[in-house]
Amino acid sequence: MARGNLRKGKDERLVIGLSGASGVAYGIRLLEAARDLGIESHLVMTRPAEMTIGYETDLTPKQVAAKADYAYAAHDIAAPIASGSFRTRGMIVAPCSVRSMSEIATGVTTSLLTRAADVMLKERRPLVLMVRETPLHLGHLRTMAQLAEMGAIIMPPVPSFYAAPKTLEDIVDQMVGRALDFLGFEWPDVKRWGEDIAKSRRRGNKSKP
Repeated sequence: MARGNLRKGKDERLVIGLSGASGVAYGIRLLEAARDLGIESHLVMTRPAEMTIGYETDLTPKQVAAKADYAYAAHDIAAPIASGSFRTRGMIVAPCSVRSMSEIATGVTTSLLTRAADVMLKERRPLVLMVRETPLHLGHLRTMAQLAEMGAIIMPPVPSFYAAPKTLEDIVDQMVGRALDFLGFEWPDVKRWGEDIAKSRRRGNKSKP
């Protein structure tokens, strides 16, 4: 376990998983959003995720881990997040590789990341999987259907163009905020249709006879 004692309420704990798919920016931004919101973050990264961090960012895995309140090694099956008695709000895997997705679907978990995800399902807590793969073959689709039947939320990080993103950071922020929505956390960086977007159009419709 990382530094310090568990200090915040159990309802403010969020488990964040980074697997080896492309798109580690989602998980890194999620850690930053958790800190913005005062959520106690518990991070687990797979070894492929650490490699992807090197490919896609200027950060080191140690620097990413430092963004979390608590960080665990992928082989640390004795970590608190491996047990259902350790209460959390839920878990987001961002990004989620097909391998991690498949392990979670079968329940045959080989790492702390997939074990923690399995805990979310058995404890009936929200589990959001930001699956990063395309195109999808029938096996992928069947696995996703199986996970949805088990209670997982399958959320591929598809850009929300109605939010009029100007940068890659805008796209990442929108998807991170939408993932947090599923766990009941409201991050102000999200642009919402009918609230932040298209207000003038809504007012215009009201003026019509």
